[in-house]
Amino acid sequence: MNKRDIIIERIAHLRGPNIWTVLYVPVIEAIVDIGDLEDCPSDTVPSVYKRLTAWMPSLIEHRCSPGVRGGFLTRLERGTWPGHILEHVALELQNLAGMKGGFGRTRETSRRGVYKVVITAWNEQVAKAALQAGRDLVMAAYEDRDFDVNTQVEELKDLMETYFLGPSTATIVEAAKDRRIPTIRLSSGNLLQLGYGSRQRRIWTAETEQTGAIAETTSRDKDLTKSLLEACGVPVPSGRAVESAEDAWDAAQDLGMPVVVKPVDGNHGRGVFTNLVSQREVEAAYAVALQEGSGVLVEKFIFGDEHRLLIVGGKMVAAAKGSTAFITGDGKSSVADLIESQINADPRRGRNEDHPLNFIKLDSANRLEIEKQGLTPESIPDEGRIVIIQRSGNVAIDCTDDVHPDVADTAAMAARIVGLNVAGIDLVAQDISKPLKQQSGAIVEVNAGPGLLMHIRPAEGQPRPVGRAIVDHMFAAEESGLIPIVGVCGTEGVDQVTSLLFHLMSLNGWETGMATRSGLQVGRRRISSEDSTNFDQARKLLLNREVQAAVIETTGHEILANGLPYEVCEVGVVTRVEWSEAFQVYDLHNLEDNDDLIKVYRTQVDVVLPTGTAVLNADDSIVASLAAYCEGSVTFYSLDPTHTVVVDHLKQGHRAVIVEQGRVVLAHGASRTALMSIDACPTVSQASTDSTRSAVLAAAAAAWALGMPTELIEAGLISPLV
Repeated sequence: MNKRDIIIERIAHLRGPNIWTVLYVPVIEAIVDIGDLEDCPSDTVPSVYKRLTAWMPSLIEHRCSPGVRGGFLTRLERGTWPGHILEHVALELQNLAGMKGGFGRTRETSRRGVYKVVITAWNEQVAKAALQAGRDLVMAAYEDRDFDVNTQVEELKDLMETYFLGPSTATIVEAAKDRRIPTIRLSSGNLLQLGYGSRQRRIWTAETEQTGAIAETTSRDKDLTKSLLEACGVPVPSGRAVESAEDAWDAAQDLGMPVVVKPVDGNHGRGVFTNLVSQREVEAAYAVALQEGSGVLVEKFIFGDEHRLLIVGGKMVAAAKGSTAFITGDGKSSVADLIESQINADPRRGRNEDHPLNFIKLDSANRLEIEKQGLTPESIPDEGRIVIIQRSGNVAIDCTDDVHPDVADTAAMAARIVGLNVAGIDLVAQDISKPLKQQSGAIVEVNAGPGLLMHIRPAEGQPRPVGRAIVDHMFAAEESGLIPIVGVCGTEGVDQVTSLLFHLMSLNGWETGMATRSGLQVGRRRISSEDSTNFDQARKLLLNREVQAAVIETTGHEILANGLPYEVCEVGVVTRVEWSEAFQVYDLHNLEDNDDLIKVYRTQVDVVLPTGTAVLNADDSIVASLAAYCEGSVTFYSLDPTHTVVVDHLKQGHRAVIVEQGRVVLAHGASRTALMSIDACPTVSQASTDSTRSAVLAAAAAAWALGMPTELIEAGLISPLV
């Protein structure tokens, strides 16, 4: 028996739009039993407020129901219950771990001391871990014992590194969401789908499906890239591929000192040695560079700062420059110690993509740089002596506004020559605000799949909206990545509505996908005969590039268990709703005010686009009431043309589909377009019931909302189903 304890009984991951959030936010919904702590609100246990404010001072930012900064702490001080506290603590643990922003709700259930605790779950594993850690933290506060918040946050950060998208990919996802372009993660890595069906695009970090394999392979071959650029008049450093250490020294002598030695197909700066001036340095660099690639290049060293220009769709959208990493001697500490205390102690440096700068390591290139100055890592430089540790790298200082137009055009041309739609152009220049030819600057590399961190989180300067630039390149301004989706839910006639719509949408010329309790189908091809009203089955249609439009049946149970499988739809149909005993599993009850039924089925209406339509059954009062939640327009349908809801709706100039004198009528304000006799529809002739007649009206209304010609709607309703 639960005494003074918090027990998490069950956790559900709602992956799609759900009853908790109007906009698409995935959440976990936990059933939490606080036992006898129901009698112990926070104001009765002094250690709770004291411990929580000491452990997590950032909780002051939680506004909670008072709606002001510090609102949650006010509730905590005046008295609130452990379930509510757990909600805020779990959200804040995610915030501290780097998953900013969050939605939370805590609601009582029908059982005393048992609550539903709901928190944002951008990732299921991280959110569940945060909830469990939050439980342990709240219990520690109630029991007035220590809790190591920092260790817990670090563990959550480790989980995030494992499961979360990297910041480069995440910034593209955020840009897509700003444009209401839906995203689907296709793998545990950074492969993502933007948009649905035939209008989807795919990205892998900063590589898009328009990034050609030939262009990417070309960019990896530095010698080939340089020869192509040089042939087209782009300034590049002189140099050549070499076959041995002796050949490298011969090439260096021919070029004249200083030189650069680097792998012919390396990346991320590994094995790159710059400003080499002696045979020993060149030959030593050759040996390391050879291990990092399939060949070695020797090039003339270009004086200046390293820069990275990001080219998207033939235009420069961001630029960053590097700086030399150095230490200042104090007469007491070794070079190695000074690197740690003066360089690596910088909070901007780290091992993951949360940090714009990397830690400086004593690799072969840096050791060689130190040796050139007559020192070793163990040497103790005199006080005030400047020791250069790394000449290249550290490219994280924004300089976008300083780039000369001629430099930007040259970089864009380099990307086009290689064939990359998204490219990171590495160039060396003493002054980026002047043309390269005026300062003997040169482009040294063209990179596919460039990192975006230096532009979205620069060490200095203004962050740049590079994610938006990539999304805008992939999708024109008028494109949303959406296909026409009709969502159908309810407890009566849903399968008939779905089948009729599939028939009509197919006749309209779309390769249509259909998910129903009878199976999964694309065009004339049956993919599955199992119940496909669940999240995973329906989601398959949205992954399919052949699908140009989709009609998806969803049950109230599935909305509660997983959420809807799509973020938005053009048309949302709700037929009739009735209470289901299965809802009691989710602690929903058949109350007289029908609030719980409305919570479930309004989800279908919530996801209708502002330019879309909710098709609602006016003959069901609960369904009709859902019109208040629709962002788009509403089309009612009814077997009774005198129904008050329909009459009032038409008086306001809106649409309805009704039956008058036995015919299906499309009504818009005062205008009427009569179609065929409703009894002429095969669906009705085979089963002449009010349910089948209503299904015909709902299908006609949805097809009308999709912009289909009235002639096609009429022909489709009286023809046999495909």
